Amino acid sequence: MGENITISKKVFVFLNELKNNNNRDWFEAHKPEFKKHQSEVKSFLEAAKLNLNHHDEIEKMKLFRIYRDVRFSKDKTPYKTHFAGFFSRLGAHLRGGYYIHIKPGESFLGAGFWAPNKEDLFRIRKELEMDADEFREVINQKELKTVWGTLRGEELKTAPKGFDKEHPNIDLIRKKQFVFTRQLSDDEVLSPSFLNQADESYRAIRPYFDLMSDILTTNLNGESILE
Repeated sequence: MGENITISKKVFVFLNELKNNNNRDWFEAHKPEFKKHQSEVKSFLEAAKLNLNHHDEIEKMKLFRIYRDVRFSKDKTPYKTHFAGFFSRLGAHLRGGYYIHIKPGESFLGAGFWAPNKEDLFRIRKELEMDADEFREVINQKELKTVWGTLRGEELKTAPKGFDKEHPNIDLIRKKQFVFTRQLSDDEVLSPSFLNQADESYRAIRPYFDLMSDILTTNLNGESILE
């Protein structure tokens, strides 16, 4: 299961150097070094995907580009100072995904729904409006909460259009994202056991994904909407 695939300390050293020299001249001069570290991270992600496929179905793995889109940002530095990858669960049947963010002092794992489309978001909100007991029970399971903490994500300041701002589940209904994150120390990321530790964390989130898959593949009567 890829136990020997690790993230080397040299990756962190490079990212710190990039942070202090975030310009095109420096980056071009160190591009071979960047390519080497990028390849190392990609190998780690491929091993993580292999592990995930032992207990989930991953449709796509993505290693995000290092180049920043600065068109609408006040920060004009051209490069990201982290590596990141995303694993998409199987299409219409499962939904959601897993994330990994590698950055000195700011690494973390993620899981959930970062940008649900408006139809999915409305379906989740209607489910929570009707009954959120099972949802709360799942996100408060001891193992899940021990590993991942509490549900996070951007949210509206008030109720979404068409929903009662006094609804008892408005704390959940107003969310725009439904994600969990787990902060990681540098020592954890550089540990020989990190690959397996990440996979154990992803396994712990499965009850949440199972519930969300059920919600997003059925109507409010519990009938399948998949063809």
